[in-house]
Amino acid sequence: MEHDRSPEAALAWHRAGRGAALATVMRTWGSAPRQAGAQLAVSGAGEMMGSVSGGCVEGAVVAEALDAIDDGAPRVLCYGVSDDDAFAVGLACGGTIEVLLEPVADTALPEAMLAEITAARAARHPLAYGVHPESWARRLIRGTDPALPAELAARFRADRSGPAEDGEVITLFNPPLRLIVVGAVHIAQALVPMARLAGHDVTVVDPRAAYATSARFPGETLVEDWPDEALAKLGLDARTAVVTLTHDPKLDDPAIAAALDAEVYYLGCLGSTRTHAKRLERLRAAGRDEAALARIHAPVGLDIGARTPAEIAVSVLAQITDTLRRR
Repeated sequence: MEHDRSPEAALAWHRAGRGAALATVMRTWGSAPRQAGAQLAVSGAGEMMGSVSGGCVEGAVVAEALDAIDDGAPRVLCYGVSDDDAFAVGLACGGTIEVLLEPVADTALPEAMLAEITAARAARHPLAYGVHPESWARRLIRGTDPALPAELAARFRADRSGPAEDGEVITLFNPPLRLIVVGAVHIAQALVPMARLAGHDVTVVDPRAAYATSARFPGETLVEDWPDEALAKLGLDARTAVVTLTHDPKLDDPAIAAALDAEVYYLGCLGSTRTHAKRLERLRAAGRDEAALARIHAPVGLDIGARTPAEIAVSVLAQITDTLRRR
């Protein structure tokens, strides 16, 4: 979504000589509308990209950002019910937010560090930015580091930005969530737009040209390769969910095998209990162990009594979300 381009906007404005600052929600209490990690980029001309409060305190943050761009100094801002400025702009219902504000400058957020952040985002490499507001010491934390401490690994899995126990503020830059749908069927036609609204980058894979058409999936990314080839090209990672919907073992089974060989956070497969039992027999015969088979959500979707393709799509997206947020 557009507000997720805040780091890129700040870097572009800075490199264009217009000045830039990046505001990041550190923590929230009460009814604050944006979570920790939400960002707002501000240019020296007062242009904005993103949001730290859904519009409640943006005006006040922009004013502070312009001062920060002028003096090159980072700062921590707090807005809440006891703050006159915040009361005037809409947080009188009890919400409170702390905002980390950093101009892009050698004395604050260095251009080189911001460039590394944007490069990692473009390459789908999980990255976190850590800063201590007391000392203003900064570091980048790579999510693929094999020596990553358990607490930080848990943050990456849960998309949890915010202060650590030692006071360091951690801002996550995880790759966007992805959903790969194998099978351009009726359920997919409902699931794809729903998943996009929920923040997923969606790709539909189906080698059957009659199914994977722009008329049936307007504006969507369609891949007509065989599923195993398509998934190999797309690449699978811990920010990817895979759903198979074709009912055809020739198409579903290679996709399932590819997903089981990767660290996808969700794998769901359409089919009845009987169909899934036969699927498990084939996978066992191919050498898959019970731990691998337990990763498969089948029959796909939460049991909400869904009947229509749209209702099934709702159940699938709900199960994907449940697996992502509460696993």
